[in-house]
Parts: sequence; C-alpha cells; structure tokens
Amino acid sequence: MNAVAEIRDLRVEVDGRALVDGVSLRVTAGKVTALVGASGSGKTTTGLALLGEYPAGARVTGEVRLPGGPAGYVPQHPGTALNPARRVGALLRDIARTRVRALPRRERRAAAHQRVLRALSLARLPDPEAVLRRYPHQLSGGQQQRVVLAQALLLGARLVVADEPTTGQDALTKQRIVDRFAAVARQGIAVVLLSHDLDVVRALADEVLVLRDGRVVESGPVDRLWPAPRRLRTAEPPAADGPAELPAVHGPADRTGLPGAGREVLRVGGLTARHGRTTVLRTSPLTLRAGECLAVVGRSGSGKTTLARCLAGLHRGHDAELLLDGAPLPRSLRDRTRAQLAAVQYVFQDARAAFDEHRPVLAQVARTAVRLRGAAEADALAEAVTTVTGLGLTERHVRRRPAQLSGGELQRAALARALLARPRVLICDEITSGLDTVTRRDILDTLAGLLRDRRGLSLVLITHDLGTAAALATRIAVLDGGEVVEEGPARRVLTSPEHPFTVSLLETSTRAT
Repeated sequence: MNAVAEIRDLRVEVDGRALVDGVSLRVTAGKVTALVGASGSGKTTTGLALLGEYPAGARVTGEVRLPGGPAGYVPQHPGTALNPARRVGALLRDIARTRVRALPRRERRAAAHQRVLRALSLARLPDPEAVLRRYPHQLSGGQQQRVVLAQALLLGARLVVADEPTTGQDALTKQRIVDRFAAVARQGIAVVLLSHDLDVVRALADEVLVLRDGRVVESGPVDRLWPAPRRLRTAEPPAADGPAELPAVHGPADRTGLPGAGREVLRVGGLTARHGRTTVLRTSPLTLRAGECLAVVGRSGSGKTTLARCLAGLHRGHDAELLLDGAPLPRSLRDRTRAQLAAVQYVFQDARAAFDEHRPVLAQVARTAVRLRGAAEADALAEAVTTVTGLGLTERHVRRRPAQLSGGELQRAALARALLARPRVLICDEITSGLDTVTRRDILDTLAGLLRDRRGLSLVLITHDLGTAAALATRIAVLDGGEVVEEGPARRVLTSPEHPFTVSLLETSTRAT
C-alpha cells in the first residue's frame, strides 16, 4: 500500500537535548497510526515534523516525505488555530473558495458553500448552518475541534495529524471523537493520532508506536500489542479504578476540620451567563469555603469553563453577585484591584498558550509576585525557584523558553505562577486532561498537598473526569446543558446521585474504564 507520509531516522535536537532520536514511521492511506507515550516522550515533536514544523533553534537530521500531498493538523487546543475575530463561516469559505476557482464565476459561491457543508458533515458537526454564524469563542472545545478538522478536509489533506483529540472530553464525547476520526479514515485519509489515552488508541488505531525519551521502544499492529503496549505498561502504573470505586479515596473531603476551615471565601449568587444574546449558563447559588475543593463536572459544552471564567473575571456577560470574603468582587478583572486579582487565580487547560514563547519560564513565573504583590524582583525570583522546585521542576528546566518544556512541565510552571500570587481561590480548568497517567497523578497529588498545607486556600476544579473529582473534591456541582442539575457533598453525589443525568454520567464513565 502506498505511503502518504514517511519519516526515516528523524532526530530533533535543541540545546544539546534530543527531543526525538532515530524515529521512523510509515503512514498509509485510510489507516490510523497512533504515537503513544508519557508527557515529553516526543509524540508532538514527531507529529509536527509531518507538517514541517520544529521548535525554534532545533537541529534536525533525517528525512520526512509526504508523497500523498498536504497534511492537516488538529491541535490539542483547537481554539488556537481559529481566528477569534472572524465567524466560522468566513473562515471556512475562504478556504473553500480556493478549491472552486476553476468553476465559472457565477457557480463559485454556491459550490464553495456546499463544500463547507460537506466538510462539516464529515467532521460530524450537527446544525452546521448555526455554527457558521458563530465566532470561535461561542463554540465548545469539541465544536472548535470539528471546525479545525473541517478546515483540514477543505484543504484536501490526505493526512490529518490529531494531537490528543480527546483531551478534556467526557466518556461519551470521546466515543464520538473516535467515530469521527474513524469516518475520516474510511474516506481514505490517513490519520496520525498522538495520544496518551490507551482506550482511544485501542478503539481507533491500526498501528501503534510507543515512544519513550524520544525513541520508539515498541511498535506493531494494535491487535498484537494489546491488552497494552508492554513498554508503555511498564513505564506507567495501572490506571485508577473506575468512578464507582474512587469515592473510597481519602482526599480533601474531611478538610473542614482544619483550623479556619469552613469559613466562607467565595459566594456566587444565582448566575446567568450569556454569549451575546444567547443564555449559555444558569446556576443556583454556590458557596466555596476555606480548605474546600469544589469540582464542577459535566460533558463538553455544558458550561463548566464559562462558570470558571465568570469567577475569574474573564467573562463579563453575566449578572451574578460575586462576594469574596463577604465583599463585592467586580465582574470584570479590569475593575478588580491587585489584591482581588491575586486572590482569584486561574490555571488554564492550555498551559503552553498561557506563556510568552519568547521569555524564559522562570521570569514569567516570578513576574506574578512583582505585579500582584509588589515583591522586589530578586525576592520574586528566589520565591519562584523555591515554588517550581517544590512542584517537581528543576531550576535548569524553567530557565528555558516554553517550547523546550513538555506539557506536564508547563502545567506545573503555570500552577507555580498562580501560587506566587498567594491566592485565596485557585481555579484549575482541566489541567490534567492532556497528561499521561504518571504526570496526571503527580499533579493531583500536588493539588491535594496544597490544600493540606496552605491554610485558607480553596480550589475550584473544572473537569470532565469523575475520577479526578472523586480524588480531590469536597463538593461536586454537576452541569448539563448550562444548568446545575445536582450539587452536594462529593461522596454523596458519587455514591447516591439524585439526578438522572448524574446517574448516566457515572454509568458512562464506569463503562469507559
């Protein structure tokens, strides 16, 4: 079978460190090739090589060939690939018009529109006409992902590189993503899947390459390597039990016995949030107390991130009353004082996009203490070193630029940057969803330790994963269709759910494990 892409003995080196070393692979039409491995194993570097993209200052040897034509890319955080100032329809029609130039002028507009609709249909995006009228920020992460996939299909890509496409998605949405890329492969398009999610790899891939420290340590047909690739299985501990077992985990649920715990830190009145004229979120009053972790769970598009952005002052289109320590908290961060900005800190899902690519990570971490607390630069730098090393990074790592750190390393650095503000409320938005099992567990342990050791700190955890919620949460709020359908103590919600949607969410998550 003819190859649409081929890599031979690829080596990518930055500052003497090999990100990829001796990788070879052959991708054929209509097949799914999965690259799996822990954070920092070289998956993304290899995938981007198929697009001709390399880190700044990289020394590259080896050969990358794409005889099958252009390659498309679906990034882990698809919003970064969309122009926020243009409607989705304008973005897609610009691409479609380049494909119909050979037609008579009077036929081009209709032909371009039909191409757009076909691409959206193949990307499994329902109600495409409504989506075309929206801006990217008005779409959920899953919808953005399908729009980016449609862009690749419109360009005539014979190869699509999908980087962690199930990141931040619930079990049901993951299955839909698997179905979506399987449908793309059935059209004769090759798919290179970069993933740490072995369940998704097993369901979708034809061939698997296991990477560790930039090298391929095992490869072969998926059926031969399963129940799990041997080298990956020995590199990572067994996955946690399903959500039905996880409530037995002793996390921060009993934290209210600590001195000062139980004191109200943040109160959210009944919140109604809008995108333009469309109401996207309604919640009943919510309260966060010192030492608590409130987990906000739900499927993709349920309103979890919108709620988090309202609390952080990043979404002004809401009418809730926010109280911090009993005092009004302005809706917009532009109207908040430095002390209020420091008190409520946000750690984003896409840690890489949250850093300036041109400045060393350590300097950006230290800057928080300078700007929000008025610390001297030397003191801020010393505190930043202490904080990042306490989170498992080395000073040598964080003196590099963001492109030279793995996703897991950047997520820890983003957490350190927020902690330098000495916040009262820490909002973590799906910060473990794109990470391998080992890194994910390490970060969850870190968050549990912070709640244990930093009196007065409270956590709002945005997650689709009930296992993550069970490991950390004191209370859980369940969102569905922009409504809080259930809220209460974590153990009760996870063991005796009252709302039918919570029951279905638990059942779906249990079947997926």
